[in-house]
Amino acid sequence: MVIDRRVVALLRVFLVLLFGLLVLLQTFSLPGQFAYMAQESPDFAYLRWPMTAISGFLLLCVQVVIVCAWKLLTLVKNDRIFSEASFVWVNTILGAITAAWVVLLGVFLYVGFHATDPGVPILLFLLLVGVAVVGLLMVVMRALLRQAAGLRADMEAVI
Repeated sequence: MVIDRRVVALLRVFLVLLFGLLVLLQTFSLPGQFAYMAQESPDFAYLRWPMTAISGFLLLCVQVVIVCAWKLLTLVKNDRIFSEASFVWVNTILGAITAAWVVLLGVFLYVGFHATDPGVPILLFLLLVGVAVVGLLMVVMRALLRQAAGLRADMEAVI
């Protein structure tokens, strides 16, 4: 159990770092990058605010996953991961992944119909498939968590 506490503490440090970096990216880097793009390529200046909003939303989805992971780590630390409380956070993660996937699908379709080079649509398709895989893995993990929670409840009833 000592190693679990160390891993949980280390993971929390990395989650805080990741969250902080995402906030910096969301508030400074991406808006600045899209403003620069609008100045350098006036033909694409109309995409500045939609791209800022979409990238901000996608980073927000990642931030929601980070917060939910933090809450799940708290449940692990308190030995309550196999309770009904964990399903709220897992379902929120699934909701964030689903929302991100739907937005990415819209971006993929828009870019796919307007692209002259296949590179960006292929990259977006790869990202779309990657997010789908992560979402489906979360569905499987939720089913495993549900099964483990049921087994733990049965064991506690026997003991």
